[in-house]
Formats: sequence, C-alpha cells, structure tokens
Amino acid sequence: MSRIQRVLLSVTDKTGIVDFALALSGMGAELISTGGTARALRENGVPVKEVSEVTGFPEMLDGRVKTMHPKITGAILAMRGREEHMAALQEHGIQPIDMVVVNLYRFEEAAARQDASLAELIENIDIGGPTMIRSAAKNYQDLAVVVSPDDYDPIIEELRAGNGNLSVETKWRLAKKAFRTTADYDAAISARLERIDASGAAPPVLALRAPKIMDLRYGENPHQAAALYGTPGAGIAGAEQLQGRELSYNNLVDLDAAWQLACEFSQPAAVIIKHTNPCGCAEQGTLAEAYRKAFECDPVSAYGGVLGFNRTLDEETATEVAKTFVEAIAAPGYTPEALTVLSGRRQLRLMRVAAGMDPLVVKSITGGFLVQTADRASLDRASAVVKSKREPTGEEWKSMEFGWKVAKHVKSNAIVYSRAGQAVGVGAGQMSRVDSVKIGAMKAVLPLQGTTVASDAFFPFADGVEEAVKNGATAFIQPGGSVRDNEVIAAADRLGVAMVFTGVRHFRH
Repeated sequence: MSRIQRVLLSVTDKTGIVDFALALSGMGAELISTGGTARALRENGVPVKEVSEVTGFPEMLDGRVKTMHPKITGAILAMRGREEHMAALQEHGIQPIDMVVVNLYRFEEAAARQDASLAELIENIDIGGPTMIRSAAKNYQDLAVVVSPDDYDPIIEELRAGNGNLSVETKWRLAKKAFRTTADYDAAISARLERIDASGAAPPVLALRAPKIMDLRYGENPHQAAALYGTPGAGIAGAEQLQGRELSYNNLVDLDAAWQLACEFSQPAAVIIKHTNPCGCAEQGTLAEAYRKAFECDPVSAYGGVLGFNRTLDEETATEVAKTFVEAIAAPGYTPEALTVLSGRRQLRLMRVAAGMDPLVVKSITGGFLVQTADRASLDRASAVVKSKREPTGEEWKSMEFGWKVAKHVKSNAIVYSRAGQAVGVGAGQMSRVDSVKIGAMKAVLPLQGTTVASDAFFPFADGVEEAVKNGATAFIQPGGSVRDNEVIAAADRLGVAMVFTGVRHFRH
C-alpha cells in the first residue's frame, strides 16, 4: 500500500466533491484540479493547485487541451516499483499522482435529445477524462481511480482507518468500475453517432451493455443461474419494488408480458398473465370493473398469476385483487389505500413501473442475437377489408378491435374469443390453429355465443372457422394471406358470419 499524497480532481458531476476534497486535504493530500472543479473548490475554501501550474502550460483550445501533458500522464502512468520509471520522473521534475478523481462530460444528456446537432454531440465527447481514467486504471496497483460520487464516503472511511492508505483490493475494484465507465461512455457515443446516418431501424453494430441490477435466486429452473440487467427507472427491469418477496426470473418475464399488454389500451385495463400468456384481459370504465371482467375469463388459471394495470391501482381494485392469490403486480402507481389493502399479502410483489417501451426487441440464439422493431402495429379500421358478404355490426367491430390487441400478446398460434372490452377464451401456443380454437373454447367459462374471434395469423383451412362458429362465434378478424383464403371466406359466408382481413400478422414466439 502507498499513502495518498497527491490527488487530481476534474469532475463534471460535482455532487459531493467539495466534502470529498476537504476530507482529502484534511489528511494532508495535495490537490490538483482543472477550471470549473478548481473554481468550485476554491469558492468553498479548499486549497487547490491549477493543472496549468503543474504543467507550466495554460489550458488552450477552449479547454480541449489541459490534462494531456507528460507532467500529468507521466505522473499517473509511472510504475512505482520500476526504478527506471521513477528515475524518469525525477529527471523531468514530475511528482507522482496517487489518486485520480474524474467523471466525464454528460454526452448522454446531449445524445438523448433527438434534435441535437452533430456539432453539439461532438463537442460533448470527453477526451482528457477517459485518457486519465484509463491511465489510472491501468496503473491501479500504484494509484486509485474514482469515477463516481458513490465511492467518496467509503474511500474516506478506508483512508482514515488505514492512515491515508487504500488496499490493492479497493484499487482493483475501483479500476474495474473505471474501465466499465469508459466502455459505457464509448458505447453510448458510438450508438448515438451511428443513428445520424443510419438507414433502417437495426443498428450496424448491436451494443448490449447494461449494469447488473440484481442477482436472481435462479433462472427458469433452480439449476440455472440468473441475473437482471437493465436501466434503473426504465420499464420492468428498472421498476421500483414496493413490497413482497424477491423477484424470480419467471416473475420478471410475466410482469413484462402483463405490462406490455396493459399498455395497449387507452381506457382502464387489467391483464392477468400465466406463463407469459394472457388468461384474462379487459378494458372497462373503471379499473375495478376491468379486473373483475378479466378475472371472469379464466378464474382457475388466474390463481397464482401476474397482473398488469395501465392506471394507478385504487382501493376498490386492490380489494378485488386481494380475494385470490397472485404472484406479482405491475402498475404505474398505487394509492395509499390500495397499498394498505395489499400490505396484508406480504409475499405479493408490487412493482411501480415508469411509462415507456423499448423500440427494439432483442432475443438471443446460439452464436448471436436476433433484433427486431417492437410490434407497435394497431388496427386501422379504415384499411381493414371486410371479405364476407355480411358486414360486422358496430358491437362486433369493437369486440374484434379489442381481441386483435390481445391476440398480439398471445403465443402463436393465437386465438382470442372476446366481447367488446373483455377476453372470453384464449387458445395459445398450439401447433395447429384449429387446436387453438378448440382450447380457447375449452378454457372459456363464460358463454361464447355472440363472441368474435381474433387470430394472430391466417386460417390455413376452413376448419378453424367452422369450429369457432359451432362454439358461438359470429365474426372473425385475421390477417389473411393463405392460399385457401377463398375457401375460408366461403365458409364464413355459408355460416352467415362476418370476416375481416387486416393484412397485418402478429406472430409471437
């Protein structure tokens, strides 16, 4: 271990920097700093030396050149255990630096603005900061690199306990964090600049970097290790857990499915998910009524399910939810009264989710990744084509529009029986479409007479339509595109039902 005697500070995020510098100075460390940081320290009575005093060279080119100088980089990169390195420092009058405290220009803030010009983006790319961070991290055995205000207090505690020294273990931990920081920074720059001239939605290089949010007990099964990575505060991965047991891998997958489907609707909506498939969904005038109608679809499967809501959960809805066992809930918020009602279910996981959806969907396969734009297609009644002789009634249109939204979130082959604002029967994931039709009817608790049927892809044969009509369906919505479309339409006409083609498929694998 070597004592921290000389510290370089240059930070954009000045959170906690004054207190940190005061503590370092109080332990006898000499402080060196650059423009804005030096000003902030001096204004708060912290003794500090400007970098230009050390280098003998002024900042120039609008501050672009200030720390990239042998008297700074040499002081950081010199290995204390090599005699020739220390002799070179002495020959050139360079004093070693023992700690580098740096965080970077806020490129991400400029990059987040869609109207940011290329010149503005370029100007917000830090050069000296990453150079100092990498230099210090490379030489971690001899000096510490600090890139986050979160580390200030633990470092001061260790310095005080260690008579001004930091352990090699701490320096190694800080170095790994530093390399992650510069890697994330470069990835953010590359990804944003690629978008300027990009043709198409898929990036030329897929950059997958995300901090670990938490380790999970296991994956889909107990013999599989798992962890959650993502952006804090964004989507299900960054949702705030308000109560309940630790989240499992399967909880998170189902929560995401519930949240995505709930966000399809503009009116109050409730979703019940089991193994990523909807077993209940409704859109009604109130959230409580939506949940009651969603629950009616398949009360047996709803037991142990995961719920999604597109409105703040209120007391009435929470009271309904509390009547059965559920694993987890995703909602944009919860009233205090709802939290009180659900607090009795101590194991129930309550997740508060921020609005927003990812533009791309990424799935891993052996040896690589598949990337696609998210399925944001919605039904445009004006572009849908009525193929049957009979026109759908107004109620049938409403029912089909609702069922079409739900079918998008059911694993293929997907069939959804519905009435306006309520799923009645769901057939999911079968190898043949007619089997999904049969299962959707078999799972239905409510009468199917007068329901409409939404199919995520075309009916390859007339048998699916014939089976659904036997069960009580009166209208169908499907993409069309089968070589037997004419046979399917003829069956609809023969049976006196309405059939609408959307021209849009919603496969979900």
